[in-house]
Amino acid sequence: MKHVEWNPGTLLETSGAYWKTCALHAAVQLDVFTVIEDQWLSSEYIAEKLQAEPRALAMLLNAMTAMNLLNKSGGLYANTPEAKTFLSKSSPGYIGYIIKHHHHLVASWSQLDQAVLSGDPIRTQTMNSSEDARESFLMGMFNMAMTLAPRIVPQIDLSNRKSFLDMGGGPGTYSIQFCLHNPEMKAVVFDLPTTRPFAETTIGKFGLSDRIRFQAGSYLDDPVEGRYDVAWLSHILHGEGPEDCQGIIQKAVSALSPGGMILIHEFILNNDMSGPLFPTLFSLNMLLHTSSGQAYSEQQLTGMLAKAGVRDIHRIAIDSLNDSGIIAGVV
Repeated sequence: MKHVEWNPGTLLETSGAYWKTCALHAAVQLDVFTVIEDQWLSSEYIAEKLQAEPRALAMLLNAMTAMNLLNKSGGLYANTPEAKTFLSKSSPGYIGYIIKHHHHLVASWSQLDQAVLSGDPIRTQTMNSSEDARESFLMGMFNMAMTLAPRIVPQIDLSNRKSFLDMGGGPGTYSIQFCLHNPEMKAVVFDLPTTRPFAETTIGKFGLSDRIRFQAGSYLDDPVEGRYDVAWLSHILHGEGPEDCQGIIQKAVSALSPGGMILIHEFILNNDMSGPLFPTLFSLNMLLHTSSGQAYSEQQLTGMLAKAGVRDIHRIAIDSLNDSGIIAGVV
């Protein structure tokens, strides 16, 4: 990471960075970019469409213009190409759901000092009960995985492996991409029953219902049926404490055939736990929102794998865009 020269200016810039964050969140929550689409519109017209107060809405549009997400000319506003690609719901590149998910985390992050004092998560009414928050989380994870999976999957050679277990696989995004990349492979998405409709719909859209099936269960409490050549654990361990992580890894290993491969995809900390930056911040996010979750170091993860009887443990170098990493081993 580039060294930051800390001084009053950089400290205040970091301290007030949430102003820009919250302005973006508001524009996405209100669906400003979807309303504008590929048109040039007045602030009054946009305010009417959004049922917003015109003066306040104009302030938000001007801030989005200053952030280079909107263009302004003659009192009219238009999306920049980037805004239209990533922030309009009509675009296949839309990432607004993960931005909405971040918005729902703000209330908890504002109480980080209390979480550090108590060691307990901060629960907010929005995070616990809002349908919008639940949709934003599920769709946000799907959007992020759809961005990352096509990039990551070709970097992992599974050409001689035919059966794939996607532990806590949600909508099956990685199962889909691994099966598309490996035509002989079949997969099972193992996740909670409530995820089944979304997963089966998504799998069906890719024409893979004959190769990917859903198995309902909790990776903490329920057995995994079948034997597999590969077990994929993507971003599930960080939600649990070390003891439960060990149990999840052992369960995955027990479902592998001899010679099977286990792959752990996580935000991996350095062994002294002080970097990289994003995993350290993500660990605080887990402090805020789980009872015992955290980011883990490479040493911690390899130690768990070794304890479960995994051998030939190694890091797979990937270009993931978001500082995630993969640790692999065989049984």
